Amino acid sequence: MARILIAEDERDIRDLVEFTLKFAGHEVFKAANGAEAVELAPGVRPDLILMDVRMPRMTGYEACRALKGMDDVKDIPVVFLSAKGQDVEMKTGLEAGAIDYILKPFAPDELTRRVAEILQGLGLS
Repeated sequence: MARILIAEDERDIRDLVEFTLKFAGHEVFKAANGAEAVELAPGVRPDLILMDVRMPRMTGYEACRALKGMDDVKDIPVVFLSAKGQDVEMKTGLEAGAIDYILKPFAPDELTRRVAEILQGLGLS
């Protein structure tokens, strides 16, 4: 299965996503904010990064742009997890370098299904 880095500042959501993805067989790494995700990604070398948009220290948009500017991790796909589903928010995320959006709230089985679809689309499943 895939190596997935989660960047989410809300502990309950981060733990739920971690549990859900581990249950589905993935190896999961966690960051509490965007800056931590940028620090962790080069060492972890995940197959996929799931990132909240609104986080302290560095937003998901800022972290995604930073990752896309780093040669060793720029090709790792980023998917935003966000309660903000407006077109302008999604456009900003895609312009920052994300490949997709998963809207909150989501059920664990929906998250598992969407991650599997994304990984399959990337040829990683």
